[in-house]
Amino acid sequence: MTPDQQAAWDRFQADTADARQPYDIFAFGDGPELANELLALVLTGTKQATASRLNLYKTMGLRPPAAGDLSLVLDGAGRPACVIETTQVDIAPFSAATEEFAYVEGEGDRSLAFWQSAHLSYFHRECAREGSFFSEDEPIVFERFRLIWTPEKQ
Repeated sequence: MTPDQQAAWDRFQADTADARQPYDIFAFGDGPELANELLALVLTGTKQATASRLNLYKTMGLRPPAAGDLSLVLDGAGRPACVIETTQVDIAPFSAATEEFAYVEGEGDRSLAFWQSAHLSYFHRECAREGSFFSEDEPIVFERFRLIWTPEKQ
């Protein structure tokens, strides 16, 4: 944890009296522009879910998120922006995504067609960086969360 991240976490704990430690510290997406775009959706309450490849967690040696986990979300410049709490996790194939999940994830026009297109593109980019290939049969971590703190919230 960087000093800025620790300072934000300390402030979160002071503001909320929540003694839990972060499960993860991350920015959404795979670049500064996408990170800022998705963060803006979280901050407005539009984005309340995310999806990631189960294999990514395995590659990084991490367990998937679980209900009750807290994460410090960063902006595209790596600055702490908010804390989210995981409320539900389901692991299923890519094809298990539903219209309702796509809507709650809050991206684009919030349709399943947009969700599938955007996530196929993202997962293919992610796999290419790893030197692997994405299969639509691959397990996906469908995570729901709620925004619980921003530095502006006192």
